[in-house]
Amino acid sequence: MSEHEIPLSRPDLSSVEEELVVRVLRSGRLSLGPMQEEFEQAVTKRAGRRHGVAVSNGTCGLHLALLALGVGPGDEVITTPFSFIASSNVILHVGATPVFVDICPRTLNLDPTRLDAAITPRTKAMLAVECFGNPAYMEQYEAFAARHEIPLIEDCCEALGCSLRQRPCGGFGRVGVFGFYPNKQATTGEGGVIVTDDDALADHCRALRNQGRAPGAASAGGASTGSWLSHPYLGYNYRLSELQAAVGAAQMRRFDEIVQRRQHVARLYVERLRGHPEIIVPTVDEETTQSWFLFVVRLSTRFGAEERDRIIRGMRTHDIGCAPYFPCIHLQPPYRRLGKGPGSFPIAESVSGRTIALPFFGRLSGREVDLVAQTLELMIQRESFSRRDG
Repeated sequence: MSEHEIPLSRPDLSSVEEELVVRVLRSGRLSLGPMQEEFEQAVTKRAGRRHGVAVSNGTCGLHLALLALGVGPGDEVITTPFSFIASSNVILHVGATPVFVDICPRTLNLDPTRLDAAITPRTKAMLAVECFGNPAYMEQYEAFAARHEIPLIEDCCEALGCSLRQRPCGGFGRVGVFGFYPNKQATTGEGGVIVTDDDALADHCRALRNQGRAPGAASAGGASTGSWLSHPYLGYNYRLSELQAAVGAAQMRRFDEIVQRRQHVARLYVERLRGHPEIIVPTVDEETTQSWFLFVVRLSTRFGAEERDRIIRGMRTHDIGCAPYFPCIHLQPPYRRLGKGPGSFPIAESVSGRTIALPFFGRLSGREVDLVAQTLELMIQRESFSRRDG
């Protein structure tokens, strides 16, 4: 690995995170403590919700949301084929079936005009993903879910700090789930937070994350009373440690400055690349505020997946981290049994074959952005010459 490599992502960490982690270590309390409470409250406030439930990661949060809503075997959940695979895996985890709907080519979110065709008597919920943090159509999804009397689960794992018409992501639908993987706007290393206004659903998720214990059960030190070893529900160990919560609490204290840096880097990329005839930069509507999870460009429709992959390999040989985001879920091996092969969702498949996630994090310099852009342009030009020669 070259010392000059520009990585795909890098977390924004500071002495604040270090200070809070050390404080936890010195306290001796490593789980279910005050750092978790601070972290939950900070995320809940950002989402404009009443409850926040910290969990091990965003996938666990989506899993618990489905369980708490009673989604299970024989049920169907409407969702997108263009997302990180976890948004559909959790549907399989509870024994339900994902029903995919093609996406809008501009926003990369579910096409709201296609939703009615996906409804069946077995539809139990809708799981809508804010792709790359874009909240487009969330209000239409809310209206659709209300009309059909099904809950809307908002997968806002990529959307902390984003908003639509001043409504924060995490504030749509019955329940939302944030993720805090290292490439997210804020990180805990691994972590997630479920947000909702539903008291019963929040309590159910709190119980399920903690081995099925009732919320408010005594700590392990009080096990002799029986409360810590009483399990009314079949639960999971989906807790977030105090060390992780300390990182998250520090990140939330610094969240505005972190987002401002990411927004600055995104503007640099847009200004540098928007005039290129073969590059489609992300679309952000005026009514949307973006905190920028990733910066994903698309090649023009002249290019396909094989050419895109060669461009990515070429950039990597120049020490620039990049990746295709996302492969279509319905074409992944675990989903072949659903019978949705190539051509089932043509827009998602076309987009998927042309995406390139560029290096993106708040400490990326203008010089590095320019180097990434120059290298991308060079690789596109080389691919164009190869096509012409062929």
